[in-house]
Amino acid sequence: MAELHVELVAADRQVWSGRASLVVARTTSGDIGIMPGHQPLLGVLQSGPVIIRTTGETGQGTVVAAVHGGFLSYTDGKLSLLAEIAELADEIDVERAQRALEQARAEADEVAERRADVRLRAVAAGR
Repeated sequence: MAELHVELVAADRQVWSGRASLVVARTTSGDIGIMPGHQPLLGVLQSGPVIIRTTGETGQGTVVAAVHGGFLSYTDGKLSLLAEIAELADEIDVERAQRALEQARAEADEVAERRADVRLRAVAAGR
């Protein structure tokens, strides 16, 4: 089976690294799915969940991360996602994200609202 080598890196840490059969991310051009053999690509990431269909010794699975801005690059079987902010769905405190969403709505803070919404969507996609 053909695989991608995927690196998801945030400004402050490496979030996830491994092999995958498919990665779905949101770019300024819309959602994109990247599979082995994809044409070389450079894109700007939009805030949204990134879904990684994993492969490897532990079998198939799914990794979901909330990503807020950055870039992605694919060439020669390697996909790099370089995010301003990224966190795995299983790291997200749902109650805290819900409170942040409610506070952002009350304060009409669109940026904070979008960030909290993406975090909650990532958790939902990871279930």
